[in-house]
Amino acid sequence: MIERFSEYRIMWIFVFFDLPTETKSERKKYAEFRKHLLRDGFTMFQFSIYLRHCPSRENADVHIKRVKQGLPRNGYVGILTVTDKQFSQMELFRGCQLVKQEVPTQQLELF
Repeated sequence: MIERFSEYRIMWIFVFFDLPTETKSERKKYAEFRKHLLRDGFTMFQFSIYLRHCPSRENADVHIKRVKQGLPRNGYVGILTVTDKQFSQMELFRGCQLVKQEVPTQQLELF
């Protein structure tokens, strides 16, 4: 049971994207992609960077597949997975001030 919640087994998925937004059609596709991420449980980390907590690599693979299914035709999208241990070592700054990381809430999944 301890291995199930190991900081090396728990994964975080980052989705980075840079999509065109010059035309009304492009803005609509941007909004659709963003909503697709939100429906799948991603949270905005920064503008055009969304993240999601996953209890295992296998679960992360499921959500990565869903992101890939919703990719827009134009623009750039990057997907990065890191372990919970790597994620906990991230330093965040607001200006020159170090910001204490918020502990994420427990995310429940129904099968």
